[in-house]
Amino acid sequence: MTILVALAANLLIAVAKAVGGLIASSPALLSEAAHSVADSINEVFLLAALRRSRRPADRQHPFGYGKERYFWSLLAAVGIFVLGAGFSFFQGVEALIEPSGAEATSGYVAGLVVLGVALAAEGASLVRALWQVRKQPGKGLGKDPALRTVVAEDSTAVVGVLVAMAGMVAHMLTGQIAYEAAASLTIGLLLVYVAHRLGSDARAQLIGEAVDPELRDGIRDLLEEQPEIDRVAALLTMRLGLESTLVAARVDLMPGLDSERVELVSERIKSHIRKTWPEADQVFLDVTEAPTDADADGELVPGEGTGPTEPSGR
Repeated sequence: MTILVALAANLLIAVAKAVGGLIASSPALLSEAAHSVADSINEVFLLAALRRSRRPADRQHPFGYGKERYFWSLLAAVGIFVLGAGFSFFQGVEALIEPSGAEATSGYVAGLVVLGVALAAEGASLVRALWQVRKQPGKGLGKDPALRTVVAEDSTAVVGVLVAMAGMVAHMLTGQIAYEAAASLTIGLLLVYVAHRLGSDARAQLIGEAVDPELRDGIRDLLEEQPEIDRVAALLTMRLGLESTLVAARVDLMPGLDSERVELVSERIKSHIRKTWPEADQVFLDVTEAPTDADADGELVPGEGTGPTEPSGR
């Protein structure tokens, strides 16, 4: 619903900005129109991400499709960079190089009215997105790429509208189009920054990012508290999606446990982890036969251990 609200707002605003920008020949207003078009395309990407990431696991993708959200969020970041920032830079540079009709500001009042309406719509969309953030405090803003992208887009849109309005007003008062050119370039730089941040976050998740240190330490503490575990040789985690996490632990068990007891202990520990952290739906335990060498970061040493137990399942 948050994405649909943002999409509806951006489509309406993009048309209004484009018409107003063409009538007023305002580079700042046209830059904002390109910004809204880019945001509209990105919302379509995010809707695709939500739909595709919910598909259940299958033979080809045994860990599910949770990372679809990160892939489509990366495309959204590219869209912001190419469409929004690229066109804003073009408008700013063109206004400086060919300031034809620089002193003509007829139609700017209508353009400012359009930006005022856009500011109200973008602000309403931002409020809706922030409400969604508060509604799910357990997940937070930083873990949901779709919600994070919407908040970033709406926040940038509000700032961009204010910058465009300032540039147009300064142009009207001074007759210098350089103010609008500066506004367009500022909007472009702002979009480059947002695209870089969103793209970096999506890239980190696609490569494979560990869970938060708090969650990782909690899982390690739980493992070390088990009476059958002598020590935790290594613990690796990776986010597979918004509600899916891979946990792979290499543990050294106490001596004297037979194979049947080892299996029961492993199932009990995995069940305990799943109940404590429901998002840890893929848990693997690798039982070692002897102490292993592991570096300070907990990297596994190849070739050691008896191999992982069966996954915990969904």
